[in-house]
Amino acid sequence: MPRLLAATGWLAMALSSAAIADTRLDAALNVSQGAIGSSVPDFTFQSADSGKIALRDLRGKPLLVTMVYTGCADVCPTIIESLAAAADTAEDALGKGSFNIITIGFDTRNDTPDRMRSFARAHGAGGKNWYFASSDTKTVNRLSDAVGFNFFPSAGGFDHMAQVTILDKNGKIYEQVYGSTFEPPTIVEPLKQLVFGNQRPAFSLAGLSDRVRLFCTIYDRKTGRYYFSYALPLSIFIGLGCLLGILAFLIREVRKTAKAKGR
Repeated sequence: MPRLLAATGWLAMALSSAAIADTRLDAALNVSQGAIGSSVPDFTFQSADSGKIALRDLRGKPLLVTMVYTGCADVCPTIIESLAAAADTAEDALGKGSFNIITIGFDTRNDTPDRMRSFARAHGAGGKNWYFASSDTKTVNRLSDAVGFNFFPSAGGFDHMAQVTILDKNGKIYEQVYGSTFEPPTIVEPLKQLVFGNQRPAFSLAGLSDRVRLFCTIYDRKTGRYYFSYALPLSIFIGLGCLLGILAFLIREVRKTAKAKGR
């Protein structure tokens, strides 16, 4: 069952009835969930800062993909502000530059690079690894199909999913996160799996270190931050020490018994 939060995202106020709203919501969720596991093709966008940016340029790290429209007065700004807070927590827990984010405007007539840049600044988003971008209608439609994002024109703007799509380092969709607001673990936990879970061989020193960080990086709801807990590695170390001690004792006793019988 997909993660659905209280403010989850299908904007049904322009729909003619609750029944139609429920039908469209179910259909949109099916499309969105059906995209998990598929690879997103390479698309090129116009960066809000300057020049072009292609998805291939963002491979090699997990990537968060969001689609918004700058004329949105409530849901899109809330998604971006909530994501900004979660991204800050994620970077603190996983390391600076450990993942990328790209936000694309799907209202292609109005979401120009200038509008996207202003939108990012107005909502405290963007940065070195967070790109805001524009594109043409064909590319936006192809991207929305690829990530399972549904949007429709309505009298007040657009009806659309409140959705963050998480891709792995190879561009394959790993998870969908829904809701206009979400607590940091909703974003950080999937990223933690991707960053620490399978980036390097498990039997290498770096891979072993990643696995320890994966299981020992814990979220503290009181502070809203992650911290590294020494409890698990310490208990493993103590347990291993006890096991080795018992093994050494048994070997010594076996040798004593063997010597006694050999006399």
